[in-house]
This record gives sequence, C-alpha cells and structure tokens, in this order.
Amino acid sequence: MIAGVPRELYTMLIAMAPISELRGAIPWALTSGGLSWERAYFFSCLGNFLPVIPLLLFLNPVSDWLMRRSPIFRRFFQWLFTRTRRRSRVVERYEALGLVLFVAIPLPITGAWTGTVAAFLFGIRFWYALPAIVGGILLAGGVVTLASLGVISIF
Repeated sequence: MIAGVPRELYTMLIAMAPISELRGAIPWALTSGGLSWERAYFFSCLGNFLPVIPLLLFLNPVSDWLMRRSPIFRRFFQWLFTRTRRRSRVVERYEALGLVLFVAIPLPITGAWTGTVAAFLFGIRFWYALPAIVGGILLAGGVVTLASLGVISIF
C-alpha cells in the first residue's frame, strides 16, 4: 500500500485498473485493506465505474485518431478488437442484456473495460450501454464479494 493513500481510494484505484478491476479490488479491500464488505463493494464498484463514461464517449474518436497516426497503435487496437469480438458473442447476440451478462461474469477478460470495448465494437448506443455496464458491475461486485467472503464457491 502507498503511504498516505486512504484504503478506500486505494480500493478504487485497483478497481479502475483494466486488469484487476473488481476481481482484484474486493479481495484486497477485504483482506489487506481491512474494509467491511459493504465499503469494499461500494468503493470497488465506484472505482470500476469511473473509467466507463470516458471510455464510452472517447473510445471511437481516440482509437481512430491513434490508428491513423501510428502503426503500433493500429496493431494494438486490431488485437484488442479481435480479442474482444472472440470473447463477446453473447454481447453480439443479446446486445444490452448480453452486455450486462458479459460484464457480470467474474472471469479474466470480462469486466467493465472489455464490456465498454464490446459496446463500442457492436455499436451499442451510450444510453443503452451505460446502464448495462453499471448493472454488470453491480452483479459482478456482488458475486466477487460473496466469493471473497466464502459464501459462494465459484470454482
């Protein structure tokens, strides 16, 4: 833990990261962070949500601009978009409902970041994508919290 950073903020920062998201933030908050399950859930969900609006609004213009400017970014976005398409068949089929389920499944390569990319790739409009991603975050947070507390066993 970084000295002087409140546990709640540290939890949010872990949840904001595209790799760890809720799956890393909630267990950390409950163990190393010493937060109650309610606070761990709240700050993790809040932190996981914070990047969603900027990503939904700016992913298209920023990715287009970067792909035009650099072959490195072009290859990165092609890789990211191909990977997301492979993993998000449920989103393609069920759109907003599929997006909720895709974000809610607490497995690697799912979550708010990848769900946002999937919404962009499949052309799900902002006002459909936003509540779907939020719903998925809240469901995933519940599953991860319950699993971290030992109430449910995922594996």
